[in-house]
Parts: sequence; C-alpha cells; structure tokens
Amino acid sequence: MRVLGIDIGSSSVKCAVLRGGKLAGAIVHARFPSHTDGVRVEVDPAALLKAVHTAVGDAGTGAKSADVLALSVMSPAWVAMDAMGQALTPLVTHQDRRSVGVARELERKVGKQRYLALAGNRPFPGGISATTWAWYLQNEPGRLRKADLAGHLNTFLLRQFTGARVIDPANASFTGLYSTPDQGGWNAELCAAVGAKPSQLPDVCEANEVAGRLTSEAAGRLGLKAGMPVLVGIVDTSSAMLLTGAKPGQLLNSSGSTDVLGLCTSRAAPHERLLTRALGVGRKWMSVSTLAAAGSAIAWTKDQLFADLDWPAYTRLIKTLSRKVPTTGKRARGRADQDDPAAGVGFEPFLAGDRTSIEQSKAAFTGLTLATTRNHMLAAVLEALARASAARLELLKQANKIPLRHEVVVTGGAGELTSLFHRDWPGKWSFRSEKEATLRGLACLEPRERS
Repeated sequence: MRVLGIDIGSSSVKCAVLRGGKLAGAIVHARFPSHTDGVRVEVDPAALLKAVHTAVGDAGTGAKSADVLALSVMSPAWVAMDAMGQALTPLVTHQDRRSVGVARELERKVGKQRYLALAGNRPFPGGISATTWAWYLQNEPGRLRKADLAGHLNTFLLRQFTGARVIDPANASFTGLYSTPDQGGWNAELCAAVGAKPSQLPDVCEANEVAGRLTSEAAGRLGLKAGMPVLVGIVDTSSAMLLTGAKPGQLLNSSGSTDVLGLCTSRAAPHERLLTRALGVGRKWMSVSTLAAAGSAIAWTKDQLFADLDWPAYTRLIKTLSRKVPTTGKRARGRADQDDPAAGVGFEPFLAGDRTSIEQSKAAFTGLTLATTRNHMLAAVLEALARASAARLELLKQANKIPLRHEVVVTGGAGELTSLFHRDWPGKWSFRSEKEATLRGLACLEPRERS
C-alpha cells in the first residue's frame, strides 16, 4: 500500500509517498509563517492550506498514485469553523499564551485536581486548547457566533478535504474537553465549564480510520484523484511512536526547536507536571515532558551572543563547552572555578515558557559579573538544558510506575546536538536514530473504515 504522508509542524509542511514504513520517493517541503505578537502565536489557515497544496503538488506523480492520504500534525493548533468549513479564527498554536487568565478561571471553576482527573491534564494556556476556546468566547464572541465546528489542525484539513467532522483521540486529549484517562469521549462537565456546545464538537475516531474521501473540489486543488481515502490522522509525536512499535515503556525523544520526551504506556497516569494523551490508536497513552525551548534556546544564544560565528564554528564551541561542563551535582551552584566553563553563571531555560505551567515562567541568567564572558553564558545555557533533560526521566518513571526500555528512539532536526540532551541521563542507555519518524510513522496506520 502506498501512503501519501503529510507532516505539518509549526513552520513547514513535509510530504512524501511511503511504502512499508519507508520513503518511496523524495520528501518535499513547503514553508508557511507563524505570526508572533507578544503572547499570541498564530498561523493563517489560508497560508497553511497553500503550503499543503504546494507540497502535494511538488510530490509529483507518486502522490497521484497513492492509495491513501494520512496526516500527522502539530498539536494543539485550535481553530473554529463555519458551516462551510471555512476558518473563523486563526490556527492558534501550542506556543500561544494569551489565555493565562482564562486557565486560572477554568481551574477555579472545576477544581485543580478534578480537572486533572477528568481531562488528564491541567488547563495549560494554549497547550490545552480549551483555554483558547474559552478566551475567544470571552474576548471575541462575535467571531464565534457562526461557529459550527471547532477542533485542531487535522479537523480543519479533513473538513476541507472530505467534509468530515472528526478528530483523533490524541488531538482530542489536548483539547482539555475529552475524557483522556479512559478515552471515554467528550466530557459534559468540562464542555459546560468552557462554553463549548456539543454540536460544535467533532466525532472522535481512531487515527487509522477513514475520515472520508477526497471531494472533487479538494482533489482538483491538490492535484489528486477524487475519492482517495483520507485517514483521520494523528499528533506528530504519536506518529513517531508508532514507528518504534509503541510498546509500553518505550521512550521517544523528538529533539529540535522543542525537545519532547514521550513514554508509551498501557494506562493513563495524569500528573500535573506532565502532558497526558491517548496515543491515537488502540488502548495506549503517551506521557510527555517537554522542554519548550531546547534547540531554539541554542539558536537564540547564537543570534544574541555569537552572531559573528558561522554554525560549524558555533557547533564546535558547543561540543567543547558541553564536554567540560560537570554533570549535575559535581559543582556547587554559583561557585566559579577553573573547571567550570560557566564560571558560576546560572540559567533558567524558559525562553519559550513552560508547557506544564499555568503561570508562565521566563528565562533568566544569574551570577553575572563584570568578568562574565559570552562563553560563560553559553556554557550556562548548555548546563541548564542537560540538567532539565535528565530530570524528566525520574518524573516519567515515578508518575507511570513502569519499567523503561533502555533503547531510546531519537528523531528530530537537532542532529549532533542531541548528545547534549542525553549527557546527564543516569544509568546506561542506547539511542537509535530514526530520521523523519513523524512522517514515516504514518505508514504504520492500517486503514479501516469508520465504525
């Protein structure tokens, strides 16, 4: 079976034909802009659709001969639609933080522990899209008067492509309106707290189910054959987990601008410092810890402090400094000595906030003096990222109470820099690299008709 896979991240669309989990042709890319305005982070739905059309068109004749189309998408990317499936709002991404006040209100209304127990997650601003929905109802109710459907990115694309009104369990989990711990469907109490009408909610269908078939109009825009089956699709890191075999205890580290460490489990174990979601297929879940600014923190440091270096030189410097930085606990924080390349400088790695906090953290350097150099500051950034990455393992293990498989599958665009994020992991680990896992994992979805 030939699968036309479309993988959509925060700034680009990847498209390729897959067969048996392998690429059957070249990967094509099409970029689209994300707009950041203070705490708001949005994508124009029309610009994203154009990028999808471009990527599919550039995939050539192989795309036209595919047997099925499947999507992996960033999540959440919330949008409200009218009765024709046209977007009434921008796609509001997981990086958006406008809804902090709304999140506080939701948690007060429902109760912190009850919300966590019902939804599997606290109502994190932007990262759990119920907060975005409630923000629009409070601040821009006029936009939502014509809202016929609200969902995430795959809901929007499937409405455009097939007319279907669906979402997968993984994306549904990140709405904050779904009973994630038992995959029991939309929760009436949470929907009422937000103001979401049952008629506006998509049907929850497993990721490998056929959502519908390409309409003639959509097929014409995409350059594909009408009637092609389109699967419901899945969250990007869930797709990558499918490629690993998705066995309980399996760790997946998707390392790029954001560093995501996900654990596959056979039951949900909600924790206020983790993200919990259904895998998207079957009775499995993922427990996730995220460094919101990982590769992006390293890029930010280059832009602000090392603009004179090219990337090869900057990468060599990172390797030199990260080898010298002591592992956690071997130096007293704030103490400078000749073996400490950070020279007592500390860093709080929250340049992109914290996906598991309602009150948003901010980054900060500490311990700066007139003797501080830019190398000290870079070393402090590296130490903070390595320390934060290692701390996640114990949290995931304690929350889920299952043995961890010690072969970790690694994917993402951070390349050689991923060794930094594994430097301080306690114990013995092996790391297996899988390139383009979020795209290739789509070939693991075995299509079946909706029940």
